[in-house]
Amino acid sequence: MATHAAQRNISGLARALAQHGLLSEAEAESLQNQAQQSGITFVEQVLTGKRFTPQQVAVFGSRAFGVPLLDLGAYDLDQLQKEYFDAKISQTRRVLPLAKRGNRLFVAVSDPANLQALEEVRFKTNLVVEPLVVEDDKLGQVIHRLVEASGATLKDAANLDDLEVDIQDGSATQAEEDSEVEDAPVVKYIQKILIDAIAGGASDIHFEPYERFFRIRYRVDGILQEVAQPPLAIKDKVASRIKVISKLDIAEKRVPQDGRMKLVLSKTKAIDFRVSTLPTIYGEKIVMRILDSSGVKLGIEALGYEPEQQKVLLDAIARPYGMILVTGPTGSGKTVSLYTCLNILNQPGINISTAEDPVEIQLPGVNQVNVNEKAGLTFATALRAFLRQDPDIVMVGEVRDLETADIAIKAAQTGHLVLSTLHTNDAPTTLTRLLNMGVAPFNVASSVILITAQRLARKLCVHCKRPEDIPPEALLRAGFRDEEIDGTWQPYGAVGCDHCKGTGYKGRTGIYEVMTISDEMRLLIMRNGNALEIAELAQREGIRNLRQSGLAKVRSGVLSLEEVEACTNE
Repeated sequence: MATHAAQRNISGLARALAQHGLLSEAEAESLQNQAQQSGITFVEQVLTGKRFTPQQVAVFGSRAFGVPLLDLGAYDLDQLQKEYFDAKISQTRRVLPLAKRGNRLFVAVSDPANLQALEEVRFKTNLVVEPLVVEDDKLGQVIHRLVEASGATLKDAANLDDLEVDIQDGSATQAEEDSEVEDAPVVKYIQKILIDAIAGGASDIHFEPYERFFRIRYRVDGILQEVAQPPLAIKDKVASRIKVISKLDIAEKRVPQDGRMKLVLSKTKAIDFRVSTLPTIYGEKIVMRILDSSGVKLGIEALGYEPEQQKVLLDAIARPYGMILVTGPTGSGKTVSLYTCLNILNQPGINISTAEDPVEIQLPGVNQVNVNEKAGLTFATALRAFLRQDPDIVMVGEVRDLETADIAIKAAQTGHLVLSTLHTNDAPTTLTRLLNMGVAPFNVASSVILITAQRLARKLCVHCKRPEDIPPEALLRAGFRDEEIDGTWQPYGAVGCDHCKGTGYKGRTGIYEVMTISDEMRLLIMRNGNALEIAELAQREGIRNLRQSGLAKVRSGVLSLEEVEACTNE
């Protein structure tokens, strides 16, 4: 069997899986080839098929190659040999140096047969490398955290010289590109701006031309910060370069345009950008939205749901049919919540289709459609097409009109799970918005099973937050109950340090109102109950509203009271 496997040109872990009968030789060869073409490791390729769990692959690799097995989840990451951590090698080769004993370096790997990775670490450190097998998902999460937490972050993972921007043919001619945008300093400068934005955790980059200056701002944790004022003379070259790599028409400067581009940082790390141009009186303003899919892969635990809210949401998405709505203003994290749910539901036996305007994060295994109203491809048209495509789960980017709402509700009533968003302030007003659109109360009551309203709030910096002395009267006005002001907890406030760049805040977390539609609430909807009546019933049923969820995070020291009051209404 081994001879035949060798003839099929399979090696390492692929060969071992074939020899033990866990994969056929043809499957092993196919997976090995797919991994090479995709630029990922063989273990990552095997796990995408969800035929094996990361634990099963790790246990098999340990036994097949006689390499010790380690639970990375139980390992104290503070003990890591940070001086041997190389972000680029760890990301591309899926290896992580753990501890040094004498001249031996113990290295975590998910594929003990990946000798090339081990040899690269040995060459880099000049130490004897001892592999330890760990689960691939845990290894990926730890490497991601270390890269994001390191000061140089992506500058270590990919130097500017190593960067390549994934450029596809734009609408400009080659002559126009040569004459207008092939300016090496501008190209390097834009790459640096993009890298710094990703490293700094920005969600958007604004290039803004004015009469006497040209500025660049990043939106970090929801707040815009000016980061540079390049020479005014390069504003047109910057705009042209961004438009070419985003497949936009560089000759058209009179109307807004939308496009996409991709920044390839390594074989396993690429960041998508959504690009929007706007003609202003002093030139084109360009806003680039950073679409990093790694946030979706962190899992639902990272979003900030309270334990009981998370359980209610997971129970709802496990239902075979019905409608789940995520609501909140622009920039409240609705997209990430929806994609996280889709990522959980994305299994080989399930057909998922999405209609979005535009597709923000690309998920392998999900059929994603870009809405194009000019071409006649509206949300309603896409939904009708989905229902002829044997779907199990349908995601609609936004319910904007009665036609879309009607089709989505009929889909939920006919055995499909439908996920969508609405721009409302809280969960109770979502139900009345559907009724105001013209949806019949019976259809709302019989189809909607869960509504989640959410906001994103800035988390206090863990390095500099300090206890605050807030009078009990102020806590009561904010919404705390008498029994909660018992002296067993301490509110914290923002200060400012080097870690948070003086703001006092670092990162964001979600505040949620997760409202299930109970039988009593269905009766209230059928009686045309208004938003106030629905909110009062939700309170009686023990559902936390946005303010109450925010106050729970004040008690746990994650948020400041000032931040919660700023982003929630009482």
